[in-house]
Amino acid sequence: MEAESLKTATTDTRYVYRFGGGVNDGGNGNKNLLGGKGANLDGMASIGLPVPPGFTITTEMCTRYYVDGEVYPDSLNAEVAGGIAHIEGVTGKRFGDQADPLLVSVRSGARVSMPGMMDTVLNLGLNDRTVIGLASASGDERFAWDSYRRFIQMYSDVVLELDHGAFEEALEIAKEDQGYTLDTEMTADDWKGLVAEYKTIVEKQWGKPFPQDVNDQLWGAISAVFGSWQADRAKVYRRLNDIPGDWGTAVNVQAMVFGNMGDTSATGVAFTRDPATGENVYYGEFLINAQGEDVVAGIRTPQYLTTAARERAGAKPLSMEEAMPETYAELAKVFNILETHYRDMQDIEFTVQQGKLWMLQTRSGKRTAKAALKIAVDMAGEGLITQEEAVARVDPAALDQLLHPTLDPKAPRDVLTKGLPASPGAASGIVVFDADTAERRNELGDAVILVRTETSPEDIHGMHAAKGILTARGGMTSHAAVVARGMGRPCVSGAGSMSIDAKAKTLRIGGRELTEGDIVTIDGSTGEVMAGEVPTVQPELAGDFGTLMVWADKVRRLRVRANAETPQDCKTAREFGAEGVGLCRTEHMFFDAARITAVRQMILADSEKGRRDALEKLLPEQRDDFAQIFMVMAGLPVTIRLLDPPLHEFLPHEEAEFAEVAKAAGVGVDELRRRASELHEFNPMLGHRGCRLGVTYPEIYEMQARAIFEAALIVKKRSGAAPIPEVMIPLVATRRELELMKAIVDRVAQEVFAEQADSVEYLTGTMIELPRAALKAGEIAEVGEFFSFGTNDLTQTTIGISRDDAGRFLGSYVDKGIFPRDPFVSIDVEGVGELIELAAERGRKTRPGIKLGICGEHGGDPASIAFCEQTGLDYVSASPYRVPIARLAAAQAALKKG
Repeated sequence: MEAESLKTATTDTRYVYRFGGGVNDGGNGNKNLLGGKGANLDGMASIGLPVPPGFTITTEMCTRYYVDGEVYPDSLNAEVAGGIAHIEGVTGKRFGDQADPLLVSVRSGARVSMPGMMDTVLNLGLNDRTVIGLASASGDERFAWDSYRRFIQMYSDVVLELDHGAFEEALEIAKEDQGYTLDTEMTADDWKGLVAEYKTIVEKQWGKPFPQDVNDQLWGAISAVFGSWQADRAKVYRRLNDIPGDWGTAVNVQAMVFGNMGDTSATGVAFTRDPATGENVYYGEFLINAQGEDVVAGIRTPQYLTTAARERAGAKPLSMEEAMPETYAELAKVFNILETHYRDMQDIEFTVQQGKLWMLQTRSGKRTAKAALKIAVDMAGEGLITQEEAVARVDPAALDQLLHPTLDPKAPRDVLTKGLPASPGAASGIVVFDADTAERRNELGDAVILVRTETSPEDIHGMHAAKGILTARGGMTSHAAVVARGMGRPCVSGAGSMSIDAKAKTLRIGGRELTEGDIVTIDGSTGEVMAGEVPTVQPELAGDFGTLMVWADKVRRLRVRANAETPQDCKTAREFGAEGVGLCRTEHMFFDAARITAVRQMILADSEKGRRDALEKLLPEQRDDFAQIFMVMAGLPVTIRLLDPPLHEFLPHEEAEFAEVAKAAGVGVDELRRRASELHEFNPMLGHRGCRLGVTYPEIYEMQARAIFEAALIVKKRSGAAPIPEVMIPLVATRRELELMKAIVDRVAQEVFAEQADSVEYLTGTMIELPRAALKAGEIAEVGEFFSFGTNDLTQTTIGISRDDAGRFLGSYVDKGIFPRDPFVSIDVEGVGELIELAAERGRKTRPGIKLGICGEHGGDPASIAFCEQTGLDYVSASPYRVPIARLAAAQAALKKG
């Protein structure tokens, strides 16, 4: 945006904060105001680290920019001019000066790290005159013209939105014409010629000459960075990471320092600890005679930071520790200062300009779940943080990375090549070569491996859809690596022996050729790429995981149960620390192939006797199911939901199935077809299901209640530990429904206890999954002894959206701010949440101490768990593999609530 677009009323609000050169304007490291990058630049400057001077335009300006229709207040012009004057005063250079020009970078900086999702412009301030001054002042004509061509290319891409490929193609042709392999072989004259060609491309595509006025360049870059907040890739990233769209980004304008001024200059990215394993060793990469974008974009494969890392990899190029020992020693001191100051592992960008070290950025580094656990536990052991802080540091959702299989070390592997182990874990899938195909094939149910020369931010949707990512270029801090680690996706980068032809959809590795659809396996922990599918093994959870879970359980108030209906699921849940079963869906047991015929016979029977005959066959099967679950969960509560789903889900469809049921029932096939037709429903999810089955066919719930109590007594005698059954009546809308169903449960319980001359404690309650039930919770609690909120159906019935069909449009609803998150993933606090709060309040008023929990899929969502803690529920129930996530999230919610 050019300067003339500064057209709104003057304001007293401050939007620019300076840093560096002994100046700090009072932002005080406020990430909400300055963004993460700006806050940490301010912080580094305040503790005396070498930070190039600059200024930050706040996130509040970004928000106002969009509210005001993408224009700026008049006051911002003067504030930005003051920021430039500050940089000029510290550096002794002037913006636009033809003798010794000041060049600046313009970078984004959201409150939380969004790597690669928004835009950056480097070397801003160069034009046909200042490039000559830069050459003279630096004494390096080649460096100056290289910087100018970089600026034109980047500015044309980011600000003018021209075809990036045209510039890349021109560069490759220029190198081919001279017989060069590397950019560093280009001479000053070569760069001059390329600059002229770049300017021709700009004028041809843009219709105007490349901007020469440095102030126009600056405002164009500022607007482009603000504009990138609403770029598609940024929206996708925010949606995937639950980042609110109204936060906005800051803009950071900072004096340029140059890593491409010869062999005494370099640029790099480093972590104060290994972000893959959490090991307390420096981890990073650098490039001599390069700018930072060369490292993070994966355009050149970088060198190792430490000698130990280089030797482990068997790499030949010298490490920074060897090539620049004095600068490396200074950098190592900075690492310790930053980690002590911020009390967390830091992700750092640095530049060395002719032997002088400059710090360009620091932030809490993204890390794998394994690394997050180790770093948190180690730092607590080192006294840097408390145990409670360690619990709060680990993202509960990231634990998902630890809870799934890895490659079987005993399985044979057909290794095709080896790249860099950029993000741990393993995955098999079909090869695809572009993000759109990855997303489409994933929607069809295919596991895919996204194979790219290098990834870019535009690939974010395909990376999310893929099971793993494989790139030919780039290092362990490239875009692919950083984003994959954040997503928990395995990634192998820098597999340089691969040759990819994306148009032909082929991949050559040595003498082997693979095409789209072929299966490969990648191991992000070793860097290996294998042909075919390699078997996996289950992970072992101990050590740091166990330690952190013990600390979490010390502070956790919410109990955590599991949604499970098989003995194996129950065993898995107990291993992960489940404190009972919060939802046993009995209908899942009915689908078993050995009993489906009897189930169909029961449903299709047109008399009570016919149903009871079928139920008689099912009783021993149900009893055995419950006995196995009670044995695993001995001494713990087990909530069993009586039959719930629409009857049509059990009905036969094939001719052979009708014949089988007719034979078992002793009736004709035509009669069965007539009965099936009578049971057809237009809207079965709101039809004859849940307690409505028990009201019309009470014998079904009688059988299930008998199976529950007989199983409980069997286990009590076998184990000595009496199970605690909680019988849940589904889809209740009225007090009377629950009253009728509870009467059945109580009657059958007393019959079984009398027959066995023994008893167990039990509760009868209901699942609150209808708005009417929530509203009438006070009356329902007169009968029900517990409430379990079925948030899946409660969300459907409250919002009036089918969960099965919502995927077609809910993404747009989130993008447009209608819902902050997908309401089927995270509780709609304002709507569904208010019903839960109301039901809890009214239920407790009628029955003080009533047990309250949730058992929908939201039970494994950290944000929903925080809501449950705030509301004072007693427990959450999640799928077995999400139990550790729920335990940690519940602990964090308790700590936050205080």
